[in-house]
Amino acid sequence: MTALPVVVAAGQPLVFREWHPGVALAPGPLGIPYPSDSDPVVPTVALVPVNGWDDAGHRLGYGAGFFDRTLASPPAPIVAIGVGYELARLKTIHPQAWDVPMDWIVTERGVYRRDPSGLAFLGEPDRGDSGPLASPVC
Repeated sequence: MTALPVVVAAGQPLVFREWHPGVALAPGPLGIPYPSDSDPVVPTVALVPVNGWDDAGHRLGYGAGFFDRTLASPPAPIVAIGVGYELARLKTIHPQAWDVPMDWIVTERGVYRRDPSGLAFLGEPDRGDSGPLASPVC
């Protein structure tokens, strides 16, 4: 099942609603569409956008704290997969008490997994003859 995040109110965690082709979408904050009439669901995995990320797996988001609040106290455990660019990697973001590190980070370079010592690079995917897996960074 696929779900999309819904901003309920400022200062509140996100709610997730089921989405599939044909589900009605309504414009949300910042013009980001969300499923308007589908049932709420509790995700087990979340793809989380990262503007920046550090060697410990912490992320810089977009500044409103929605994903921070959501990941800090989920109703059930959520595997957090940060998705961003390699060039957005920083030594540290100087995390605050509320920052939750990602379990995984995925970039155009490859995949990182968080372990007790920080992020471990799992290597670049085998691209075979298919060419690059991602478009070049703008």
